[in-house]
Amino acid sequence: MATYVLSDIHGEYAMLRKMLEKINFSDQDTLYVLGDVIDRGPHPVKALQYLMQLPNAICLAGNHELMAVQALPFLFKDIQDISFDEDMDEMDSLMNWYYNGAKETLSELKQLRVPERVQVFEFMQNMLAYEEVQVAGKNYLLVHAGLGNFRPEKEMVDYTLGDLLWERADYSVQYFPDKYVVSGHTPTQLIDENPKPGFIYRANNHISIDCACSNELGRLACICLDTGEEFYIEHMN
Repeated sequence: MATYVLSDIHGEYAMLRKMLEKINFSDQDTLYVLGDVIDRGPHPVKALQYLMQLPNAICLAGNHELMAVQALPFLFKDIQDISFDEDMDEMDSLMNWYYNGAKETLSELKQLRVPERVQVFEFMQNMLAYEEVQVAGKNYLLVHAGLGNFRPEKEMVDYTLGDLLWERADYSVQYFPDKYVVSGHTPTQLIDENPKPGFIYRANNHISIDCACSNELGRLACICLDTGEEFYIEHMN
C-alpha cells in the first residue's frame, strides 16, 4: 500500500503503462497525476481514458487540461450556433491551445463517439487544482505548477488557476517549513540549480518531478511518497 506521484505524461501512453508495471502498481496503491496528461505525445486521450478507468488514480489539472476545458466548448457548438462576436474568447482559447500542442489530442478526440468525448471533457472539467495529503507522517501539497504570487499567510483557496497551473515554482523559496510541495510543469532540465538535469530535483521543500518525457532526451519520472524512492522510464522513440 503505497502513494505514488507522477506528472506531465503528455500523451506518452506506453511510457505510462511501463511506469505502472515498474512500480508494480496495485489496487491497494494510490497514484496522483499532477496534470498535463494530454497534448504533444502520440496518445494523449488514450492515456487520459486509461487513468479515468483506474479508481485509485487521482488526476489533478495541468495548464494543458485547463486550455482544453476553455477551448472545447467552442468545438462542441453547431456551426449555426456560433456567433463570431460573442465567441471570440473561446476562439482565442482554441488557437492558444492548438499553439501549445493540442493537435494530437484533437486528432484522438475526433475518433471518439460523442458520448465518449463528453466523458473526457467532463473528467477534465472536474479535476482538482491541488491536493494536500499526509504520507508516512509528512505533509505534501500536490500541484501542477507552483504557487504564483506566493505569500506565507495566503490561504490555498485564494490562489487562482493561473497561480497554480501556469506560474512556475520558485525553487529558491521554501514555501512552507512543515510541508513539501510536489510539482511538475517545469522540466527539471531547465532548473539552473539542478545538479542532475532531467532527474527529480529536491530543494527547499520542493520536489520537482517533470523530467520532460515528451522530449526524446527526457524521461517519465515517478516518486513514492512513502519511501522517497524515484523511478524513471526513458523516452520511447
